[in-house]
Amino acid sequence: MSEEQRLPGGNTGGAVRVGDTVRRVPGRWTPSVHALLQHLEGAGFGQAPRALGFDEQGREVLSYLPGETVGVARPWPAWVHSDDALRQVARWLRSFHAAVASFVPPPGAVWREGGAWRPGLVVGHNDAAPYNAAWADGRLVGFFDWDFAAPVTPEWDLAFTAFAWVPLHARDVVRAEGFTAFADRPRRLRLFLDAYGWEGPPGPFVDTVRQRVSASAAGIRRTAAAGDPAYRLMIEQGVDVALDTAVRELAGFQSGGESST
Repeated sequence: MSEEQRLPGGNTGGAVRVGDTVRRVPGRWTPSVHALLQHLEGAGFGQAPRALGFDEQGREVLSYLPGETVGVARPWPAWVHSDDALRQVARWLRSFHAAVASFVPPPGAVWREGGAWRPGLVVGHNDAAPYNAAWADGRLVGFFDWDFAAPVTPEWDLAFTAFAWVPLHARDVVRAEGFTAFADRPRRLRLFLDAYGWEGPPGPFVDTVRQRVSASAAGIRRTAAAGDPAYRLMIEQGVDVALDTAVRELAGFQSGGESST
């Protein structure tokens, strides 16, 4: 077997590359995620890893998405916040939602953050953020780390992706990531929604983003309290507090609260 190469990122355990594969410690949700990825492969959706089973150590095996990642350094490369990247991500999400629309999870499917599938929902990625994207020659190769996949409305998945890429996170957070064009965020949000094909007004959508982010912060605290080490680390890093700050700041997003400072 090829030599193992540790990949950057990951709150617990991380992942290693072995040749053209990635090996990761599985969770109770991994079989459900593999069923999702197998569906996407069968649907001809090529911008996601392929599920390749498990190795002799019991680790899940996924195909490696080649390309550049933002890694763990801050600030991120300037191209992350380009209009072109924003359009590509929105179109990726639209194509993914089209491919996953026909996916019915297997009986007894388990998801990391819970949730039960019913008609009208999709199994969203739920973490399609810059730190989970691979790029090559300026093109989006796809998104990895599907651990947070779970049944949601398409709008819920869209809301988090907009939050991550417009970006709509707290100003201190996105400044550290290299984004300071706050007055441009309403235009970037409309650009993102148009590229996805979302025709509704941005005001109610921002309300959905705030609800989505509030739910994420609450979920982090709840799961950390139950003892999950990855979520306890997020609490230590102040991830939930930053999300709460973003929710407060977004209250003025559509009422003239955006400025260049």
